[in-house]
Amino acid sequence: MLGIFGQPTAKALIIMVFDTINMPVFLLLLGLIAFLYASVGHGGASGYLALMSAFAFPISVMKPTALLLNIFVSSVSFYFYFKRNYFKKNLFYPFAMTSIPFSFIGGYLTIDTFYYKVILATVLLFAVLRIVGFLGKESETIRSVNIPLALFIGATIGFLSGLLGIGGGVILSPILLLLGWATIKQSAAVSALFILVNSVSGLFGFVSKGGALSSSSLLFILVAFVGGLLGAFYGSKKLNTMQLRYILATVIGIAIVKLYTTA
Repeated sequence: MLGIFGQPTAKALIIMVFDTINMPVFLLLLGLIAFLYASVGHGGASGYLALMSAFAFPISVMKPTALLLNIFVSSVSFYFYFKRNYFKKNLFYPFAMTSIPFSFIGGYLTIDTFYYKVILATVLLFAVLRIVGFLGKESETIRSVNIPLALFIGATIGFLSGLLGIGGGVILSPILLLLGWATIKQSAAVSALFILVNSVSGLFGFVSKGGALSSSSLLFILVAFVGGLLGAFYGSKKLNTMQLRYILATVIGIAIVKLYTTA
């Protein structure tokens, strides 16, 4: 937006100042979200989507960006949990078998902005409850996985993952714990790889129909990768981040209200 003599217009200058002030804040919060989510084996897509919504990112940018960031952060998270022998492959496969193809389908589809915001806000509400500990208490007795139920759950979460731009770990983790199929650390390890494969599948679905990634993706990846690296390293050991989790829950809560009120 240039004036008559090639100078930026007043509107363009306002936008430039806004970007200069808000980008550092956005990047700081992005790194914090990656840190917190990776500490519990998650990629952070629900947090990234909430943050991008709060900063008024276009929905066409939100979905692929969240999936891309998920791939890098969940990879790091899975590495640290796998290294400490928390990953149980027999717990992972039943969910992944159906989630991967359904995530591709969800990534390929595009839904109306109204429905996207409402569904995303509902999933984010679920994420807030998980973050503050209302969902997913560790069971004293670990039970065998019900394979047919696991296949159905995997397909459902996979479809939502691709459709919304999330990895699905924020839904899978509490389910594993509520059904008594895994310990907290095991659910974190399985969720990390679950998020990774769903995000890759969902992103392929998005790109296969001609979708494009934001030019800012590389910077976002770098910030999220560093935050995720630190979060996964400390989270795979023992880290008390309860105060930070409440802060994150507040940020996501604000985004939920914004999504519902602007739908």
